[in-house]
Amino acid sequence: MKSNPYLSFRDNAREALAFYQSVFGGETQITTFAEFNASDEPDEQDLVMHGHLESPHGIVLMMADTPKSMEYTPGGSISISINGTEDAELTAYWEKLSDGGTVVMPFDKPDWGGKFGMLVDRFGVTWMISIDDE
Repeated sequence: MKSNPYLSFRDNAREALAFYQSVFGGETQITTFAEFNASDEPDEQDLVMHGHLESPHGIVLMMADTPKSMEYTPGGSISISINGTEDAELTAYWEKLSDGGTVVMPFDKPDWGGKFGMLVDRFGVTWMISIDDE
């Protein structure tokens, strides 16, 4: 059994998937609305019906574009948390995700130890990055 986030976008899931691949590395897969006959709208045929990223470090993200016929709320009410003891790797994630985004809580030493920060990336996704004390 696995659990991983499934992110929704409006017309830019392909761009988001490429961005997250540049952050986390790994392999991507994309299927389009056209491949699933999921929309009759001509301008939605090349949109992402299902995007999948699996990084070498086990981070899995899935995503899709939301068709015009469905309601879309950017960001929603969820944060993606990534934590571990790999200082260099997690710091690199922070730097790449924050590029073009908004820092909510600076990446610094919190009262509970380690290092922690929170940001909203350029696609409206909230991330919490935490480096645990070894």
